[in-house]
Amino acid sequence: MEIKKNWHQKHHETLSFGSHLADSVAKGMGSWTFIIVQTVLVALWMGLNFAAYIFHWDPYPFILLNLVFSTQAAYAAPIIMMAQNRQNDRDRMQAQADYQTNIDAKLEIEALAIKLKSLETDKLDKIIEMLNKMKSENTK
Repeated sequence: MEIKKNWHQKHHETLSFGSHLADSVAKGMGSWTFIIVQTVLVALWMGLNFAAYIFHWDPYPFILLNLVFSTQAAYAAPIIMMAQNRQNDRDRMQAQADYQTNIDAKLEIEALAIKLKSLETDKLDKIIEMLNKMKSENTK
C-alpha cells in the first residue's frame, strides 16, 4: 500500500542542500540559543580584551569585533531572506492546496444537495401517489 504524500512533504523533497542549509541557519539565528551564545561570546571577547595587560588583540572600541559582526550580518541577511522566500512559497502552496480542498468540498456538497433533492422529490411523488390511491379507494 502506497502512502500519499502531502504538499509539504513533496515540497520538502524538492529542496536543494543549499535550501535546507539556509533554512537551518535562519532557524538557528532566529533562536534564543543563538542570542544567548552570541551575548556570552561578546562579553568574553570584551572582558578578555579589557583584562589583557600585555596584548590586546582588539582594543577598545573593538573594531575587529565590529568587523566580525558586519561579516556575520552580510551573510546572515541574504540567508534569512532566502528562508523567508521559501516560507512565502510554502504559504502560497498551502493556500493553493486549501483552495483546491475547498473547491472539491464545494463540488461534493453540491452533488449531495442534488442527490438529497432528488430523494425528497421521489419521496414526495410516492406520498402523493399513495394519497391518490387512498383517495381513489375511498371514493369507490
